[in-house]
Amino acid sequence: MLLPLAVLSAAFLSGASAGAFAQAYPNRPIHIVAPFPAGGGYDFLARLVGQEMSKTLGQPVIVENKSGANGNIGTDAVAKAAPDGYTLLMGGNSPLAMNVGLYPKLPYDPIKDFEPISRVATQPNLLAVHPKVPVASLAELIQFAKANPGKLTYASNGNGSPQHLAAEQLKRMAGIDMLHVPYKGAAPNMSALLAGEVSLAFNIILLPLPHVQAGKLTGLAVASSKRSPLAPNIPTMTELGYPIDIDTWYGLLAPAGTPGEFITKLNAETVRVLNLAELRERTRSQGIELAGSTPEEFAAFMKTDIAKWTQAIREMRITID
Repeated sequence: MLLPLAVLSAAFLSGASAGAFAQAYPNRPIHIVAPFPAGGGYDFLARLVGQEMSKTLGQPVIVENKSGANGNIGTDAVAKAAPDGYTLLMGGNSPLAMNVGLYPKLPYDPIKDFEPISRVATQPNLLAVHPKVPVASLAELIQFAKANPGKLTYASNGNGSPQHLAAEQLKRMAGIDMLHVPYKGAAPNMSALLAGEVSLAFNIILLPLPHVQAGKLTGLAVASSKRSPLAPNIPTMTELGYPIDIDTWYGLLAPAGTPGEFITKLNAETVRVLNLAELRERTRSQGIELAGSTPEEFAAFMKTDIAKWTQAIREMRITID
């Protein structure tokens, strides 16, 4: 059946308009929300990726730190933002996987409320102690903790953060008692440990390692599946008999409903940035391994990680109101 000329013209114009709209993106600044304070991995990677993306997208990429509630505040802000491609999230395993099992009333759904763009990076966590604790190995730490129940304190990047869960796993596996002191992010955690406000802490490796190398802290173990090339002499928790693998992962996402052509463009740009040799070398020197993915691969990875941590958190009986 032949369609009237007016209908064909309208369809053509509609398609052309949509195509022109897609080609015009972006035509104003893009905002990447980092849901934790400045100085940590979320902030660092958002700025790294954003700076490079702005060079080819032709628009500024502005990083906003919206911290609080273990990443929930910034993450929820992006979930409820307009799905127009101009508000993105530098997410990670804390707000997008672990919080599902930790918060009975999470204000967003990591799967339903976001369009995954690409995974961005992974980063191991290092367990370090302050010199005031007279230990030089994980075995000595556990022995000291058993001889002094409740006297050791450990910092974390917040209630329910990967660092909190790693320490709780250690407590459970080793049968020791330590007091949790939560801070609002990786940088405050690091400052507290250096100042001796706490006895020990897990933290993303780029922060404690320079202080370990300078003799200001003692590095005991890496909570990862393999040793870090930055610290090849520091064993993994698994090697020492405590299979705790809690790499921090990061990924870029947009609000659900963001047009597919925008997601495709952002994915291609993100993967391009992550494959830049200069950036890969720069981040690897800080213990961060850049690794992009397709949106579909990222979505499947998130579902698996959510299931893994929901089960682990249930077994540890940790909840946050």
